Parts: sequence; structure tokens; C-alpha cells
Amino acid sequence: MPTQADRPATEELWARLLKSPTAGEYLRENRERLPSLPDQLGRLCRARGMSAADVIRAAGLERSFGYHLFRGTRNPSRDTVLQLAFGLCLSAGEAQELLKIARMSPLHPKVPRDAVLAHCLERRAGFLGAQEELEERELPLLGGENG
Repeated sequence: MPTQADRPATEELWARLLKSPTAGEYLRENRERLPSLPDQLGRLCRARGMSAADVIRAAGLERSFGYHLFRGTRNPSRDTVLQLAFGLCLSAGEAQELLKIARMSPLHPKVPRDAVLAHCLERRAGFLGAQEELEERELPLLGGENG
């Protein structure tokens, strides 16, 4: 998996975009630098020695739906991306990156539910541990209607 040092900085990508004759050319030339969620999930699984099935199970996702996410044939909600982050045992910072790639809003420490989730991610509490923490604080569970 490429390290942070291997990936171009956002400023470099901006420079490439603004110098490119067309947006289409920029996208073609930088495709590998602009990961899709399924690509990133595959990279994270390989880096952690996990299978999609391992992640789907640990994330508490329905099996068929989980495989659709890995293939890119279904679009996840923000909660589902967070469930995948728990399934992959990501840190809070790594989860923020996954949310960014999925084009979802980041976790924010001023939002109580987000604060609990970030704390659980950082402490590697797992999906069920996070659900217990949310329930204890009477906050919407991951994957729930209000989540």
C-alpha cells in the first residue's frame, strides 16, 4: 500500500489540475492517484492481510451488501463507511481518509456521536464496542435509521 509520502500532496494535485488543458486529461493522467472506495478497500484488506469476508463480518454488514460495496456496485452511507472502518480496524485518522475517499463528511469532535466513534476507532474498540458506547450515551447506533 502506498505510504503518505508516496502519494502526491493535495497542493501538487491542485497544481496538476490547474495546469492540465482539460479536466478530462487531468482525470486520465491521475487516475491512480484518485482512488475509488472499492480500490481503497482492496488495498486496505491486502495491507492488513484480511479478506473482504473478514471485513464484512467484523463491520456487522449483511454479506451480500458488503460484497456489493467491495465491487463498487452499491454506494454506502456515511455510517456504512464507518462500519467498514471498524471492520478494517482503522485508526480515527485512517477512517477520516476512508470517509474522504468515499466523499463523506469527516468525523468532527464537536459532534457527540462522531466524538464517540473517533474515540472507539482510535482505541480499536471494534464495531460492537462502538455500538455499546453509543447505546450507553443514548446516541444513534451505526447503521440505524437516524445514523
